[in-house]
Amino acid sequence: MELFHAIILGIVEGLTEFLPISSTGHLILTSKLLGIPQDIFHKTFEVVIQLGSILAVIFVFYEKLFKNSLYLWIKLALGFLPAGILGFLFYPYIKELFSPIIVSIALILGGIVFIILEIFYKEKEHHTTEINTISYKQALLIGFFQALAMIPGISRSGATIVGGLLLGCNRKVATEFSFLLALPTMIIASAYSLYRNHEVLNADNTLILGVGFVAAFFSALLAIKLFLSFVSRFNFIPFGIYRIVLGVAFLYYLDII
Repeated sequence: MELFHAIILGIVEGLTEFLPISSTGHLILTSKLLGIPQDIFHKTFEVVIQLGSILAVIFVFYEKLFKNSLYLWIKLALGFLPAGILGFLFYPYIKELFSPIIVSIALILGGIVFIILEIFYKEKEHHTTEINTISYKQALLIGFFQALAMIPGISRSGATIVGGLLLGCNRKVATEFSFLLALPTMIIASAYSLYRNHEVLNADNTLILGVGFVAAFFSALLAIKLFLSFVSRFNFIPFGIYRIVLGVAFLYYLDII
């Protein structure tokens, strides 16, 4: 992997990790376009740059996370459980799903779901309007939606936002909880992946990993702030359309259609 590749992939990771358009899918498709082989180092690189995105979440939500936040952390732990358990049990099988075709189809299906949901979704007075008032039941059930994102292309943030909306959260709360739920999920998943592939981490790769990490951090910081501003004024239909267009474009690129 070249330094240029590290910068591009870091930016793609940061911009897409917290948007409902699948960062994993975008990384797979971008790597395909750049001709980067999906070897062990590449997969480890993707894990390291995810940590850059995680740092951006901590930076933005520092007060909510570390000031009077015990109950919030308990809810995040509950939300992590479904994906954590299923990911541990089926990790070898999940990795077999990482292909451009599956990503493209998942992008299209997820886009259709977003459009249909927004057509019928209406915010009501009884909806959860503050992240601290999310119930333990809501947190756990949102976690089951997150587990769907183990299929590449579904989008972890997309699945959890849809779950939050269906379970009575407004757009802002569903989005914020999706961001925060990334912390235990991505930290534990990243630690596990680094443990399994630690042999590829060496001094020769330090610069590439560091550049990707920094690029992911700053692009994620920008994406989080812009996305929070967006959802306070608009709905998610544009993301649904984008997913469908991108999925169809890549199916065409892969000569599937």
